[in-house]
Amino acid sequence: MMLDISSLLLALGVSTFCLLFTFLGTWIARREVSFLLSWAVGLSLTMLGIICYSVFTASPSRGMAALACSLMTSGFLTLHAAARQFRTGHFPVPRLIVFCASAAILLAGAFLSGYGGIGFILLNTITAVIMLAIARQYWLARAESPGVLSSMAALYGITSASFLSCALALIHKGVWDLAVAPSGWTEDLNMAVCIGGMTGIGALSLTMHQARITARHRRDALTDALTGLGNRRALFDAYGSKTFHEDMAVLVFDIDRFKSINDRYGHAAGDDVIRNIAMELKSATGLSSITRMGGEEFAAVLENAAPGRAEWIAEKVRRQFQDREINVNGESISATTSIGIAYGIASGLTFEAILSLADDALYAAKRQGRNRTELALASWHDDSATGADRA
Repeated sequence: MMLDISSLLLALGVSTFCLLFTFLGTWIARREVSFLLSWAVGLSLTMLGIICYSVFTASPSRGMAALACSLMTSGFLTLHAAARQFRTGHFPVPRLIVFCASAAILLAGAFLSGYGGIGFILLNTITAVIMLAIARQYWLARAESPGVLSSMAALYGITSASFLSCALALIHKGVWDLAVAPSGWTEDLNMAVCIGGMTGIGALSLTMHQARITARHRRDALTDALTGLGNRRALFDAYGSKTFHEDMAVLVFDIDRFKSINDRYGHAAGDDVIRNIAMELKSATGLSSITRMGGEEFAAVLENAAPGRAEWIAEKVRRQFQDREINVNGESISATTSIGIAYGIASGLTFEAILSLADDALYAAKRQGRNRTELALASWHDDSATGADRA
């Protein structure tokens, strides 16, 4: 016994509307997430197509069939554009318009000329290709969240197969001038797959969106807003539990007389100076991690450090930074930095211990006139180890 097509269409329409309402509400709450709006637009067109298709099943007409199928394919194409936007951040408007117009012309030509069977074959074939293309977009983006995005790709792939089965069944029947909605087990299965797929895809999409929000919050919590570098918390998360041996080093940078720059030129100028030393550090070759510790102090970790490598990098940064001319309100200013370096030892140092040694070297550089690089002495390592034993 065949399922009631009207009931299936109603269920599919309600499912689409609920998903549309959810995406639209989520976008209103976070308007910077534009792919949610793209999803909502695609679902709106799809839902309008489903409504028109329901009208067509109750009162068949060539024009209503052409309108319903054109709206649905436009909705599916918009969902593909939204998937591409989700992956790349770019919404391909010109391409979308061309594809929507081309699909509408093909479908209208078939239905309005009385070849409804060919029209439905085109609808199912085009939709199968679109669903497969959407699956590909999420599959390509799966590295972001393998479980969720692979599942979404699978659901779109299954939906694609169900539409393809409808097209093949119509071709097998050979009814090219079909004037009513096609019916059969393939259509019932396709409708059921669409209802289930819509629910699953909606849940997974919202899960993915929430995961992105969580990841963004974590990224923001670990990033310095002024320079885009990691912050102190990020540095300790990455290296707090590591042991530093001779092939690793920590470098600490501090801008000289930074308070005087702020007092004389203003805090905006101070921010420019901070951004400039951050750029020097980003361009330095070999540093494994660069962090703004706070204020005018920065830290960097050098892994696989050959003897003298940290000093060479530090001196290069120091010289290039002192030679920079920073434009502030039409006036060029310059600044310098003092640098402290500490290497690990054979028996290993904790991160806190090696960072403390680098700080001590930095203060030594300050005491000896600033704008220089100082290396923590071997005897300081012994003091650090003794201090650790006492603790």
